[in-house]
Amino acid sequence: MFKKILIANRGEIALRVIRTCREMGIQTVAVYSTADRESLHVRFADEAVCIGPPASRQSYLNIPNIISAAEITNADAIHPGYGFLSENAEFSRICADYGIKFIGATAEQINFMGDKATAKATMRAAGVPVIPGSEGLLDSVEQGKELAKEIGYPVIVKATAGGGGRGMRIIKDESEFQKAWDDAKMESGAAFGNDGLYLEKFVEEPRHIEIQVVGDQYGKVCHLSERDCSIQRRHQKLVEETPSPIVTPELRERMGQAAIKGASAINYEGAGTIEFLVDKYGEFYFMEMNTRIQVEHPITEEVTNFDLIKEQIKVAAGEPISGQNYTPKRYAMECRINAEDPANGFRPSPGKITQLHFPGGHGVRIDSHVYAGYTIPPNYDSMIAKIIVSGQSREEVMTRMKRALQECVIEGIKTTIPFHIRLMDDPGFKSGIFTTKYLESFDFGGL
Repeated sequence: MFKKILIANRGEIALRVIRTCREMGIQTVAVYSTADRESLHVRFADEAVCIGPPASRQSYLNIPNIISAAEITNADAIHPGYGFLSENAEFSRICADYGIKFIGATAEQINFMGDKATAKATMRAAGVPVIPGSEGLLDSVEQGKELAKEIGYPVIVKATAGGGGRGMRIIKDESEFQKAWDDAKMESGAAFGNDGLYLEKFVEEPRHIEIQVVGDQYGKVCHLSERDCSIQRRHQKLVEETPSPIVTPELRERMGQAAIKGASAINYEGAGTIEFLVDKYGEFYFMEMNTRIQVEHPITEEVTNFDLIKEQIKVAAGEPISGQNYTPKRYAMECRINAEDPANGFRPSPGKITQLHFPGGHGVRIDSHVYAGYTIPPNYDSMIAKIIVSGQSREEVMTRMKRALQECVIEGIKTTIPFHIRLMDDPGFKSGIFTTKYLESFDFGGL
């Protein structure tokens, strides 16, 4: 087992990893930018090293500085958390070159899944259902138009190196194709330095369902059931729940086995998710694989009583996975609390938290790095807390979540709490029948 782990991240996920390491008797090293000097992960770690100024590219994305911090502190492993360098194949490879264990996927596995066209081809070969579309990148707009005629409109063009909804355009008929093509290429080239596009059939009335998987170094893979991430705004998740209101035992079994096939196809090591779109007919299609821990992993932990961070560390240390395929026996939901103003287009609201009270009670968990007096810097993601609740039924969970949200007090900044409270009372959300487009017609007025 590792003696010392450096956490190459910040905020709540860095604190989350530190807590599990402390329970396992493992020393921790925090790295931080000058903007995060007063963050809790810096205070709670056994050691802390400043790795640069506020800009991510000069600190949390600065591979030489992070490797140097690991070397001077004698860390024998690095946990990347999520975001930043967690899915950076070059970082994984450099860690291996320096004899530091990267707690996550290998460079080869990240490369297999990081390029969406390659990932789709890999999954198709493994027998995992994929959305009809191009088998690789499109060479020209004419090729795209021909394929769209073949599979039928609507279609969607996507950036092969995309993420966060950038480089994507939905095309309803051929007259829209040229402009959508040009816009997607321009946006993806500017955002990712790669303007390669591929085309897929556009899935109607989709639900975003992901399967949590864990694999070890000996070829064994298990799944820990599904999470429903369909409540999104501009492709950014706001609420996640498990089990999904629309997933039947039969569908769960098929999706779980497909996820295992997909992860096994690349000999996957560590915790990851296979993400699917489920259409209005109950058919599911592979969308992408995230080769890292997810923001929403706590809801799976709450319904399975299984520490995913601990499992990540154990697998990276060479131990076989201790998990097995799980069927949820409880319900859990997570609301992401962001420093944003939902009444004004979710405008970021950095600043100083003047008063803070987090909810508690049975079935309530808070994952956060903020405190009264903490100043939220404008340089990073706006998520400041996750409220996770669990219970015996979806109805109990929603009631408990509303109570927890009403009990939460964060003053000095705007947050997404008012939006979440309204959502818990929303008839459409309560019904469990909604799609990834649900918030496009949601009433945000008066929040």
